[in-house]
Amino acid sequence: MRSIKLAKLAVLLFLLATAGMGNVWADHGHGNTRFGVFIGPAWGPWYYPAPYYYPPVVIERAPPPVYIEQPKPQAAPEPNYWYFCNASNAYYPYVKECPSGWQRVLPQPPPR
Repeated sequence: MRSIKLAKLAVLLFLLATAGMGNVWADHGHGNTRFGVFIGPAWGPWYYPAPYYYPPVVIERAPPPVYIEQPKPQAAPEPNYWYFCNASNAYYPYVKECPSGWQRVLPQPPPR
């Protein structure tokens, strides 16, 4: 009984040892002969796939707002008035007082 178990174990070890022989003999036609013992499945060694690297996340920040200070609107200059007195039929600095009140008149250019 013990010899049967031992024979099964020997066959199992032989099968495992020869499972990788196809890989060893595949290099025979390249001019160099190698021999090695491979224990494991014939489809190759176990390996983990290369890790997948996600591309880096690029956060593009908006540029800061640019404020352009607008010049303050200037108030229209007050027009220069001449002050006319109807009672004396003359303008202010020539007449200092006007009993009927001053009338504001836009300046007129002198006639040509």
